[in-house]
Amino acid sequence: MPSPQPAFLVHAYHNANALPSEVWKAFDAHPRRSNIMFPLAKKLRQIEQSGYHHDGCNVWIVCTTVQAGGVLSEVDFVLSCTEGPIGAYPIFIFTPISSSRLNSQYYTPRLRAMVRALLECVPPERVFSVFSLDSITPAFAKSWTEETGISLDSSPEYYAATFTHCTAQTLTRNQPVLHGYSHKLRLAVESDIPAAAELCHSFAAVSEPFVLSKEDAIREASLLVRQGQLWVHEVAVPGRSPEIASIVAVTRTSRTVAGITKVYTNPDWRHLGCAERLTRYVCMQLLQQKESVVLYVAHNNPAAANVYHKVGFVGLSHGSPRVEGVDSWLELGFDRKIVDLGHW
Repeated sequence: MPSPQPAFLVHAYHNANALPSEVWKAFDAHPRRSNIMFPLAKKLRQIEQSGYHHDGCNVWIVCTTVQAGGVLSEVDFVLSCTEGPIGAYPIFIFTPISSSRLNSQYYTPRLRAMVRALLECVPPERVFSVFSLDSITPAFAKSWTEETGISLDSSPEYYAATFTHCTAQTLTRNQPVLHGYSHKLRLAVESDIPAAAELCHSFAAVSEPFVLSKEDAIREASLLVRQGQLWVHEVAVPGRSPEIASIVAVTRTSRTVAGITKVYTNPDWRHLGCAERLTRYVCMQLLQQKESVVLYVAHNNPAAANVYHKVGFVGLSHGSPRVEGVDSWLELGFDRKIVDLGHW
């Protein structure tokens, strides 16, 4: 006779400060995997603890398994439904469980219960997409459609990417030479905002469906610059004013991990190693204080994967052995005729 499956509990929390200690322990124990939501949750908790009110409607759904005797194990899943500076974020789902140990018999009933808990907290149209591990995203989407009747979009795969990391041990330090131009690698300053906004706008234009208006691109660039989250590769041609060739944004940072969330090079300056040069420089700066830098690289962008591999991000070379923590993630979007599209 098969042994009964352990019971599990699902709870919703509307304030980061209300999240139980088990969640923060899971975040701290897995700072890379939780980078998709940990930094924002920590920031919101600090705002709440200081007595200030933060904008936006945020909710976290937490699933925890109950062991024999009613003792709680480690957290199974944390789902975040949060607001960003430009718009609502997708549903993000973090698990401390290694992807190699996940199985559908375990996660399917838990995700179904989390879907039902989420529906008690937000209107169905709030959930425009979900982003998590390859196995988790379709399972959540299936349960969401069954519970709401909202199907996936006609072109549902918004983003399929490898989650990878770089450490001081894997980082390569030899920068490609830039012949014929002088250049600077630096944090962006206020005067960079107009040029940075153009690159943010161009980045979003190839990131369907999360395009930006010119106004929102200026707003995003302004926020990134003023919060010290944007790095630029400046290039100078003799006789011309310096130009920004490439940008790197670092917007998800915890005590030990920094997350690169945007890398974009002006098409006029491609094939000169600008993205590699700037990404490596940013990693060198970040790794003076952090243990690792993480990012996602799209499966359909082998050129970017090659750049990050050369910088020192692991698990990206063809035929390389599997690296623990380097996983495939998937974002699926729901029917855009029904949902309210956000931005990330």
